[in-house]
This record gives sequence, C-alpha cells and structure tokens, in this order.
Amino acid sequence: MTSENSTTIYISDMDGTLLRNDGTISAFARQKLTDLLDAGVNITIASARSAVSIRQILAGIPFRLPVIEINGAFVTDFTTGEHLIINEMSKPILQEVFSAIKDHRNLPFVTAFDGKQDRLYYERITSEGMQLYHDDRKLNKDTRLTRIADIEGAFAGHIVGFTVINTYEKVKPLADQLKASLASRLETHFFENPYSPGWWWLTIHDKQACKSIAMKEVVDYAGFKLENLVVFGDNLNDVKMFKAAARSIAVQNASDEIKSHATEIIGPNEEDSVIKYIEKDAGL
Repeated sequence: MTSENSTTIYISDMDGTLLRNDGTISAFARQKLTDLLDAGVNITIASARSAVSIRQILAGIPFRLPVIEINGAFVTDFTTGEHLIINEMSKPILQEVFSAIKDHRNLPFVTAFDGKQDRLYYERITSEGMQLYHDDRKLNKDTRLTRIADIEGAFAGHIVGFTVINTYEKVKPLADQLKASLASRLETHFFENPYSPGWWWLTIHDKQACKSIAMKEVVDYAGFKLENLVVFGDNLNDVKMFKAAARSIAVQNASDEIKSHATEIIGPNEEDSVIKYIEKDAGL
C-alpha cells in the first residue's frame, strides 16, 4: 500500500491542529489536502473524535490510509467505516470503572461496537454538559446515539470507552481516583472541553487505546517505517504520540507540554499551518 511517491507518512490530530477553532476545516485546507492525497502523499488522522464525526467533517477528502479514532480505541477504514482494529476494555475493568463512576454520582456516555454498528449509549442526562454533547450529536445526526435502560446491559458488546461530563468539582475526584488506582490499566484524559467552556470531560479507555499505539498499528498496516513518521498535535492526548514519532510538529497554539516534546513548532491552527507544512515538506 506504500505510495510510489513517498515513504513519509503524516498523521495529524484534528481539533486545535488541523481544524480551525470552530471545529471546521477551511476551504483552503480541504482543497490542499485533497490535492496532496491525489499526488500520492501519505496522510491520515489521529483524533479523539469518532469516525462518524471525522467522516462528517472531512467528507469527500480521499483518504486511503485508516484513521485513528477515539484516541486509538479504533483504527478504522475512512471510506467504509469498518473497524480494522478494536482496542476494547476487558469485562472486569469495565465493572470496576463503572462502579467508580457511579460512586462519584456520575453517569457516562459509553462508546461501543455491538458487533454490527457503533453505539454511543447513555442512561440519563445528568448535567447540562451532557445535554450539550447529546444535543450536538443529535444535531449532527450521529446514528450511534442510543438510550439504554441499563448501561451494564451493553457490556456484552465491545466497549471501548466511557465519557463523563460534569463540573470540575464533580469529575476531578473520579479522575484522581482512577489515575491513582488503575493507571497501569487505563488511558484517561481529564480536560475542559473547548467547545463547551465550564464543562469538564473525563475520557476513560483501555491502556492499549492510545494514539501512540494506534499510529504504530497504522504504520505496520500500511507498510511504512516509524522512522518515516511525522505527527502533528496540540494537546495532552498527543504527548505519547509525540514521544514515539521520528518528527513531532506542534502548532503554535499547542500546550507548553506538547511544545516541550516537539521537534519543531509551526504556525497556529487558524492559519492552516499543518497543511502548509506538509505541502512544503513533500516538495509540492
């Protein structure tokens, strides 16, 4: 599958990196990305977003390589939506994490694959932050959204993650507990969502569901080598990816921690700096 034109593979984060601050891709970036892919440049995506969201935002762009979704929980064919790799949570860890979530008086969204289609399960909406996310998914006609009477009833399927959305005060103690007790078994990210300020998200996945692991899976799948990998990012969920790649490129608006692991810092996401960098680097 390796391109005849290049052995370099570029993997970019989306939010705050490839996309503008409003979560969209500019017309310039869309056209340039299409031109680069048509020219045989090897580019794909590694995002915390689902494939449903990735494919909506980047619809019509001719990606050939699999995309990394849900921070590495799935490696997915961009065109068909088929999951090539599923990094799911084990049944014992599911129960332990769900019990901890309930003990802290929260309820999660649960990202899953039921064997036929993707699901975004939930029992009840318990915070305004959850409602904002629910309404956004409904507005975007996300077919995963599924209300279920009992979340544990979904645990027979492939569960890849929990998302807890609430105030800082209600989520931080849970984040701290999971980090203290299950750090060796879980990949967690605790952050204030930039699209819904004031609402804090805790995403919880298996330790294998990590961008750094998934990018190696994509590189192997496509017949490339890690020494030819270039990654782009802006936030904490990109740190391990930055540490593992040969070249790690931070956008100017990236966090200080990401910049500390970067081999190069380019312009901000608002100026389509990732696309401009790839175009120049690829000699086009």
